[in-house]
Amino acid sequence: MTSASLPGAEEATMSQKPKETVTPAFDRRSFFKALGAGAAVAATPAMVTPAAAVDPGKEETRARYQESEHVKDYYRVNRY
Repeated sequence: MTSASLPGAEEATMSQKPKETVTPAFDRRSFFKALGAGAAVAATPAMVTPAAAVDPGKEETRARYQESEHVKDYYRVNRY
């Protein structure tokens, strides 16, 4: 015997079922949306400042390489 053959029995489909479940105010989907928004805000710097150019000065731009005796020996030994 099927439920359709019983008197008063109706076949319930998803569209006919009344919604008896109460959805919570803060469900899983909204939690992850808030988590993503919070991560985006946290990744944004609080205050963006322009980069400052640094003038190296004369001391930092002078030539430092000097071909001294130990450098000449290194080149000679390693055949450069």
